[in-house]
Amino acid sequence: MATTDPTQPLVGVGPHPEPWPDDPRLDPELLASGDRRNVVDAYRYWRLEAIVADLETRRSPLHVAIQNFEHDFNIGSVVRTANAFNVAGVHVLGRRRWNRRGAMVTDRYLSVHHHADAADFGTWVAERGITAVGVDNLPGAAPLETAMLPRDCCLVFGSEGPGLTDEVVALCEGMVAITQHGSTRSLNAGAAAAIAMYHWNLQHRR
Repeated sequence: MATTDPTQPLVGVGPHPEPWPDDPRLDPELLASGDRRNVVDAYRYWRLEAIVADLETRRSPLHVAIQNFEHDFNIGSVVRTANAFNVAGVHVLGRRRWNRRGAMVTDRYLSVHHHADAADFGTWVAERGITAVGVDNLPGAAPLETAMLPRDCCLVFGSEGPGLTDEVVALCEGMVAITQHGSTRSLNAGAAAAIAMYHWNLQHRR
């Protein structure tokens, strides 16, 4: 006989009591079986398409980009954080394939763009008047905590280990670095992206 682990947290909500609400945004299957997705309570029982449509009405102008040369596992984490801040889009530079497990299906709720190389990415942001800002602890980078980030901005992160390539740095109109006080040389891209996105939100989404 199967038993329920009392230490296992129960995520979401069970079946909705009948009669069901008359709301076209709601998914009959979720109403019947329950909604255990990783979504905020305001979106319980909503169809995926309805959630995306609602998010689109209040997207921030912020974009984030990350280079992908070695199927970087941090990309999933970056996408998940980007969804939490409801950014306009995530850009993957380099290899098209990336490990989606860390995203926990949040890539379904925002736009993920692929750029085969830095030049294609540079053209994309230039045509839309978006300022690319690199986030890497390179010489000359301004401390993030004192930097004023542009509102129409794309924060660009390098692959784990090598960081930003010279080609991508050349496309950025500025560089910022997260001040550290320990012995490690750098933060991983997932952690750096979360800090930088939060910093942008402090400035532009108060």
